[in-house]
Amino acid sequence: MIEFIPADELKCKFSVFGHFYSVQVAPKRLVECRSVLEIVESDHVPKKTAAISNRKPDAVFIMMNPGSSRPLAEVNNRIHSKAIHELPISLVPTKPDTTQYQVMRLMHYCEWQHVRVLNLSDLRCPKSGVFFKQFKALEAELSFDAHSVFSNLRKDELGLKLIDAVPVIRAWGLSPHLDPLIDRCLSRLTNIKAIKGLMKEGSPNKFLHPLPSLQLQKVEWVNRMVEQCQC
Repeated sequence: MIEFIPADELKCKFSVFGHFYSVQVAPKRLVECRSVLEIVESDHVPKKTAAISNRKPDAVFIMMNPGSSRPLAEVNNRIHSKAIHELPISLVPTKPDTTQYQVMRLMHYCEWQHVRVLNLSDLRCPKSGVFFKQFKALEAELSFDAHSVFSNLRKDELGLKLIDAVPVIRAWGLSPHLDPLIDRCLSRLTNIKAIKGLMKEGSPNKFLHPLPSLQLQKVEWVNRMVEQCQC
């Protein structure tokens, strides 16, 4: 059993950057989003953070949505829904959440310097039940599916973030509400050779989230992922 590294120690070793933006989906409706998260070993952060986006990461995680992640700097990126694919990436320091600490633990034991985190949806919403209702309403009522980087409108952007030779770790959780987003995502992963993740037994497309409720399960997730990524 590997040691469970405390969050305070991880904060000193890793730096976190995200791209946050707001989308005007209707005249009086604005939704808050984050398209990508970059977790980088602090000793390897470039002087210009924009350079991080052009680096090849050691792995790419795909999770459900950004949750409670928030920027630590002022952000003023607002764009209309039809132009979302034209929005340039601008990274700012980001407050990590408990899920990201799990990713950092894996990075430590795999000796990774850089992990990129994408999500099935960019919608920033910490409560999963609210998130499910939000993305379904956006797609059904406004025909807006570009809240996901796996949508057709954003395929060029995805091509820059998802590199064929880089392992992809699926960790989006077990909810059946995610099925339409998962199907959309999987259709974009057909050329990825190294695809990993802890699949739920008996399920074809559900993968354990890095942050289960019990501490013992959190430790087990890190242990199993270390074994899978080092073999």
